[in-house]
Amino acid sequence: MDAAWVALKLTLKVAGWATLINLVAGVALGHAFSRRRFPGRDLLDAIFTLPMVMPPTVLGYYLLVLIGSRGPLGAWLLDHFGIRLVFTWQAAVLAAAIVSFPLVFKAARAAFESVDPQYEDAARTLGIGEFALFVRVSLPLAWRGILAGLLLAFARSLGEFGATLMVAGSIAGKTQTLSIAVYEAVQAGQDDTANFLVALTSIVCIAVLLAAGRLVPGRVAGRA
Repeated sequence: MDAAWVALKLTLKVAGWATLINLVAGVALGHAFSRRRFPGRDLLDAIFTLPMVMPPTVLGYYLLVLIGSRGPLGAWLLDHFGIRLVFTWQAAVLAAAIVSFPLVFKAARAAFESVDPQYEDAARTLGIGEFALFVRVSLPLAWRGILAGLLLAFARSLGEFGATLMVAGSIAGKTQTLSIAVYEAVQAGQDDTANFLVALTSIVCIAVLLAAGRLVPGRVAGRA
């Protein structure tokens, strides 16, 4: 069972980094979309939401084309920095971040839209700048919804399989996350290992979902 704990540690590492990336990108974009109108806004909103409905293997293929050694980003990183992303845990982080991004983006946008604009207008009349307004007024009023979205994204990252397998593969101890380890165990006929991994994954995901539900009582379940 040592391999199961190694896979769990790697999965938590991947999910943690993916959630951190989404904390920055999802909150920034969610706030921008909740406060500004601009040409192409609806199209960008659809693109940012696309990972929620698109098959993970399709996303994985797009990522593979992008970050592969012959892809535009992959070739640039390889030529200039000697970095090869494919079949690394960093590629798994990128895949998990993209797949779970809509959960943070949508939650952050809804949380900021629920903030009464009168509070922000009152702060502006006191001469508070936009960044200070975001940090001292908007974010404190929206944090519960944002954190709930982050926890849901963390849970989604824990269970990511298709896109991760496409770009990171299944290298034991290096890129083999829990969901991939379950697949490998089933394929190898290792039922005891598969049952243990499934139970472990289920317990972690249920704990995260319970925590998310407690943050925004009634709202997370109601919106789902």
